[in-house]
Amino acid sequence: MEKIAEQIRSEASRLLEKGEVELVVGFRKGSIPMVSRPWLARTPQEAKELHWDGFCNLNLANYLTKRKGKVAVVAKGCDSRSLVLHIQEHQISREQVVVVGVPCNGMLDRRKLQQAAGRGKEILEVEETDGSVQLRGRDLQISLPREEALQQCCSICEHRNPVVKDLLVGQEVAEQKSERFKEVLEIEAKKAQERWEVFRQVLSTCIRCYACRNACPHCYCPECFVDCSRPQWVGKSQDPEDVFTFHLFRAFHMAGRCTDCGSCERACPMGIPVRLLTRKLEKEIKERWGYEVGTSLEGVPPLATYQPDDPQDFIL
Repeated sequence: MEKIAEQIRSEASRLLEKGEVELVVGFRKGSIPMVSRPWLARTPQEAKELHWDGFCNLNLANYLTKRKGKVAVVAKGCDSRSLVLHIQEHQISREQVVVVGVPCNGMLDRRKLQQAAGRGKEILEVEETDGSVQLRGRDLQISLPREEALQQCCSICEHRNPVVKDLLVGQEVAEQKSERFKEVLEIEAKKAQERWEVFRQVLSTCIRCYACRNACPHCYCPECFVDCSRPQWVGKSQDPEDVFTFHLFRAFHMAGRCTDCGSCERACPMGIPVRLLTRKLEKEIKERWGYEVGTSLEGVPPLATYQPDDPQDFIL
């Protein structure tokens, strides 16, 4: 990890020194364990603060929307796919951004690590070595396989290498084939009432904080439908119908646009698996149109365009 961090710092310093970019968007080590925070370096000196580890999980595409000037951004596979969508939706132009691609073997899940440490145990240090993760603290020293500590979205990710890049830091990693829609298929196999009960239980703890929306790199509408008053699309209460309406509307808005970066689930204070909804729609988009978001700069998401031969059985 430190070798990759050194390469990021070197490339960032070079870009800033030569005036090729005005800003480098990357990560800086956090002030507490298991946190790496966004860092906007404007000088070679600030570039020395750039960092890389298994907790650089935020989607940095979030920091480029409508940004002026030329910038460089450190991008994992999911980040690069989000950048493609940003370019397609005219949030930023391709000429504006220098993509510093970083192949990714998956980011670590803080909640899984804390669960492994045990209740009441404080993790003071995390070290990644040889495919394992070492947790240390007062009366705490645990080692677990890295694969078991990955975020769920990372464990089923099929685009670990950046799909678009100007520079590559480190060596490309082997892509994997996964059972991306295993949980979706299990729910689809249930009867209608059973499916309803699954989602009733899943969303029952939602407190309508909108953290999932606020963390999403693709939620950049000038006014969200939940904030509209003329007309009012959804109520503001904790009534289950209002909660369902918010999540369903938002999921449909993300159809053909979600890169499954996991930002929504990481931000949720209640631990709700909101990606169940977006992955269901990802599956439908892939089956009906053969489309995967952000894998190519050509074209636009299926629901943003129209073809005479589009399948229409879903509205009949």
